[in-house]
Amino acid sequence: MTDTTRTAPLHKGAILTIVLVSYFMILLDNSVIFTALPSLQADLNLSSAELAWVQDAYTLVFGGLLLLGARAGDLLGRKPVFIFGLVVFAVASLLIALSPAGWWIISARALQGVGAAIVAPSALSLITVSFEGEERTRAVAWYSATAGIGASLGLVVGGAAASWFSWRAGFFINVPIGLAMILLAPKFLPHTPKLPGRFDIAGAITSTVGVGSLVFAILYAAEFGWGTIQTIVGFILAAVVLTAFVFAEARATQPIMPLRLFASRIRTGAYVTRLLYLGAMIGFFFFTSQFLQEALGFTPLQAGLAFLPMTLVNFAVAMLIPRITRRFGDTLTLIVGATLTFAGMVWLSRISVDSDYLTAVALPMLLIGAGQGFAFAPMTNFGISGATARDAGAASGIVNTFHQVGSSLGLGVLVAVGAAAAGTSADQALAITAEASAALTTASVFLLASLVAVLALIAPAATADARTASQAPVQVESTGI
Repeated sequence: MTDTTRTAPLHKGAILTIVLVSYFMILLDNSVIFTALPSLQADLNLSSAELAWVQDAYTLVFGGLLLLGARAGDLLGRKPVFIFGLVVFAVASLLIALSPAGWWIISARALQGVGAAIVAPSALSLITVSFEGEERTRAVAWYSATAGIGASLGLVVGGAAASWFSWRAGFFINVPIGLAMILLAPKFLPHTPKLPGRFDIAGAITSTVGVGSLVFAILYAAEFGWGTIQTIVGFILAAVVLTAFVFAEARATQPIMPLRLFASRIRTGAYVTRLLYLGAMIGFFFFTSQFLQEALGFTPLQAGLAFLPMTLVNFAVAMLIPRITRRFGDTLTLIVGATLTFAGMVWLSRISVDSDYLTAVALPMLLIGAGQGFAFAPMTNFGISGATARDAGAASGIVNTFHQVGSSLGLGVLVAVGAAAAGTSADQALAITAEASAALTTASVFLLASLVAVLALIAPAATADARTASQAPVQVESTGI
């Protein structure tokens, strides 16, 4: 009997709590920065470029190291790797909160990205190996609800901290939470076996450099333009190194990203859908927050609270997902979720300087929140569908990699589109409204493309699998008569 088998039935609630709270910290810090940026910039006297890198340093390292973090969990054991990631993340949060200068906070945000890249794939893989059947469905539903709620709640926390205390409070809060999880994890998390083998060095280097170069190029393009030499070199380097990565993985005996995971149309469709969906959602948070503050005159706290209707409906729907998917299946649930999110985004993109919060923002948010609640759990389930225990870490890493790269790619494209739409208008309210409207319209296109990916890749394969399962012969034991 393994430690996992012995521990899981006794402490399922504790396992899920530790994993979700830890994952929530990561999501919180990915968005808490948005409503805190103005006060942070003033406090540390940062230039616009330095301010951008406060977020970009975290995103760049997080996206670049995800696959390596997932593989480390497979080879070294998910429990110790998860705890190490928590330690790195908590220490980095403390360093951010104590930052005396720009170089300090940028470096600490990069370190925080290292911790996030270790914790995120380990969190999902721990759920995968700790739960089975209906319990796993419920656990993934909670995980997906955390993913949907963490971003919007981070805006509330960031706004409240900046308005009531200091932008630093939003990062200080991670320290006691992280410490509590670090103390509880050794007692309750299951021991998972270390898989035999060694690190895929070529895969680790090429994946980290390739994804890192891609994220850098996207972020640099959003800030300085798509035609700059740095942007072009970044994209060329990413293309060359990622191509080398694919060849390396095809030849590796123990690859960091087994290409066999992409043999499933369902998993591949889930990865593509997630990339497009998250590309739209990061733009939604980024531009809607700015529109609320700069066009409608909301304070940081009011802007954060403005996302609560979406958060509440998101949570309510996500909690019903296990029952919904039991009755209607993951495929239909995901289609409904993507459709609702698309409808809400199209509605929200119609904002103008004369818009009122209730009809132009809050009501579309209800559709977007419901859509997220429907979409995230099936998307996650399809992303790890059929993955064996030995591939659980890799599958989780790919899910999170497409999540993070989708966010970076989407934000880069949407910022560029928004900047072109804003032009050189001297009226700040008009400029941010034009920028947000154009960006959200493009985000609607991303969501439409994600819906097409579901219908073209996931739905046919899932239907075929269900038909095959229903037609499988039932083995009847002979009675000898």
